[in-house]
Amino acid sequence: MRTILTIGHSTHSYEEFLHLLRGAGVTAVADVRSLPFSRRQPQFNRPELKRKLKLDKIDYAFLGDELGGRPKARDLLREGMADYEKMALTRGFARGLDRISEGAKKYKIALMCAERDPLECHRCLLVGRALKTRGFAVRNILFDGHQKSQEEIESDLVEMLKQSGADLFPTDQIASAYRDRANRVAFSALEKPSSDKVEAAE
Repeated sequence: MRTILTIGHSTHSYEEFLHLLRGAGVTAVADVRSLPFSRRQPQFNRPELKRKLKLDKIDYAFLGDELGGRPKARDLLREGMADYEKMALTRGFARGLDRISEGAKKYKIALMCAERDPLECHRCLLVGRALKTRGFAVRNILFDGHQKSQEEIESDLVEMLKQSGADLFPTDQIASAYRDRANRVAFSALEKPSSDKVEAAE
């Protein structure tokens, strides 16, 4: 079973970020931010990051158009929020997954977004979930370098669902848990986001 990693650049310096990538054996970064820039962490702006990774022998690809968390089409919003379940059914999303699947034959890939916590980010709640369905082993690199499998993430989500009381007896606990979490953290077009929220929705 091939493995796909995910990582959030968060507030890391480039050197700290590189250390995490190398520690996990990453050979290519797939940038899944819709907006591949960071006001607070300019070292992760797309041109600069691509340049630095190339110098450090790590390939870079931008997949934010296919796998980003901020949909451009209004019909992919539900009550003003990004609807991950609808997004996962689009042709563009499928093309993005195909690119990851093909790339994984040659590289050890880390999906990169901005959020520190995978439970707060579409890279895990949307893309990681879809890749797991395709048969990949998905592992999420945490801020301190430890890794958490997608199965462990799902256990956390189910526990969070139980604690919230959102749906005590769902037909499909895991699907309900993903939906509940997405409803709390997905990009919202209803309000003008602060700079923090913009980066959180990348």
